[in-house]
Amino acid sequence: MFINCTNHNSKNWSKEQYEAASLFGEVVDYPFPNVLPNEDEKDIDLLAENVVDDILRMQPKVVMCQGEFNLTYSIVSKLKLRGIRVVAACSDRITEEERMPDGSTRKIANFRFVKFREY
Repeated sequence: MFINCTNHNSKNWSKEQYEAASLFGEVVDYPFPNVLPNEDEKDIDLLAENVVDDILRMQPKVVMCQGEFNLTYSIVSKLKLRGIRVVAACSDRITEEERMPDGSTRKIANFRFVKFREY
């Protein structure tokens, strides 16, 4: 099983990314939790423990974990300590910027999946 612990539902992935994840088995989405800015390290650690417990019950081969940096670090560290392979998606990022008449900048980013990279 490949668990997608991000805020990007696998139904919206490119064919290439979905096929690469499917090599590990069934792709299962596990929504990355919201982290409030006033939460402290203890809150993050407790949330990470709960996420890791949920994920371990699913017995994954691989987990892709990407989201808020502190929680991602905690989840990845805990999964790796338990022998779970954890990866991140690597993409080419193509951006366009346009200066708007009001002085603001509009930015468009396109991502093209390349591979998964292990943490």
